[in-house]
Amino acid sequence: MTSLNRDSWLDALRASIPEISPSDALARQAQGGLLIDVREDGERASGTPVGAVGLSRGFLELRIEQIEADRQRPIAVLCGSGQRSLLASEALQRMGYRQVASVAGGFQRWKAEGLPVAAGALDGDAAERYARQLQLPQVGETGQAKLSTARIALLGAGGLGAPAALYLAAAGVGQLTLIDDDRVERSNLHRQVIHADARVGMHKTESARITLAALNPRVRVEIRNERLQADNVERLLADHDLVIDGADNFPARYLVAAASQRLRLPMIYGAVERFTGQVSVFDPRRADSPCYRCLFPEPPSAAEAPNCSEAGVLGVLPGIVGLLQATEALKLILGIGEPLVGRLLGFDALAMRFRETRLPRDPLCPGCGSHVAFGGYQDIAELCASAG
Repeated sequence: MTSLNRDSWLDALRASIPEISPSDALARQAQGGLLIDVREDGERASGTPVGAVGLSRGFLELRIEQIEADRQRPIAVLCGSGQRSLLASEALQRMGYRQVASVAGGFQRWKAEGLPVAAGALDGDAAERYARQLQLPQVGETGQAKLSTARIALLGAGGLGAPAALYLAAAGVGQLTLIDDDRVERSNLHRQVIHADARVGMHKTESARITLAALNPRVRVEIRNERLQADNVERLLADHDLVIDGADNFPARYLVAAASQRLRLPMIYGAVERFTGQVSVFDPRRADSPCYRCLFPEPPSAAEAPNCSEAGVLGVLPGIVGLLQATEALKLILGIGEPLVGRLLGFDALAMRFRETRLPRDPLCPGCGSHVAFGGYQDIAELCASAG
C-alpha cells in the first residue's frame, strides 16, 4: 500500500469511527466503560493503562464476546499510536457493538499525558529480552510466566545437554539443573559448544554455568557434580517439571526411565551415533504414552550400542538433536503443539531426512506394564551391568 493510499484509507476509517482523547477514554472508563488494549502481549509487557483489558488485535473477534457480551456498553480501543485501534473499532462495529471509539494517539499519547499506567507482568529487561517470543500468541506474557517458573533437569552437560541448555536458558526457563560428573576435554569442544578451550579440565557443570550466566543472568543454574546412579537418581530428579536425557550410557538412561515413571516426570529422550540421531517424549502423566523400555526393553551390550568415543559422531548432529529436545521441552511447559509422545523421530544427517516411527505403549513392557512391580533402582543397575 502506498503512502497516499494508506492515508486515504486512514481518513476513511476516521470518518466512520469516533476518535477520543486518552483523557476522555479514562473518563468513560471511570463511568463504567470498557477500555481494550489491542497491542500484542510483548508490547503490553512494558506497561498498559490501569484497568485496561489486554486483547491482541488478532484475537479480538474471537474473544471479545467472552469479555463483553453487552453490545451497548461503551468501549474505547487503544493501540500503540492510534492506527490499529481504528481497525479494531471497525471490527467491533461490524459485530454489532454500538458505542465504540478509538483512542487517538494510542498508548504513546496516554503516557505522554501522564495518565495512570500499570506495570506489565514482565519488567523492562524481560520485555526486551523475550520480545520476539512474547509476540507469539501461543506464548505471550502468560506463557513467559510459565517458562520463568519451570524447573528442568538436564542429565549431561555434553553433546545433547549443551545445545538444549543454551536455548532453554535463552528462552527464559526459570531453573536448569545440570547433572554431570565429567570434566571438559579438548575432544569435547567440536560438539559441546557450551564449553571453551580455556575451560579444559573444569567440571562440565561449572563450565556450562559460566556460559549460561553470561547468556541470561535471569536463569537460575543449579549444578550437580555427581554421576547419576541407583542411590541418587530420585533425589537428583525430584522437584523438577521434566528431565532431558543427554546421557551417554545405558545404565543412566534406564535409571532415569524408572525414576520418570515413579516421579511422573516427562522424559525427553535423545540419542546420537555417527551421522544419525533420534528423539522421543515419554510422558507418564499420559495413559497412552510409552516409556523408554517400550523402545528398549533390555539394555543392549556395549558392542551393540557403542558410545561417541568409540563410534564417533559428526559434531553438528548433537546440536540438531539437542535443539529438538529443547523444542519438546518448551512445548510441554507451554502446553502447546503436539509433543513426540508415541512417536520416535529419527534423523539421518547424510541424507538430510527425518523419519517418524509410531511407538505405541507396550502392555507387556518391563518398565511400564500393568503387571510390573518395581524392584528398586539397584535391580536396574544390576540389569545394565549384566548386559555390559
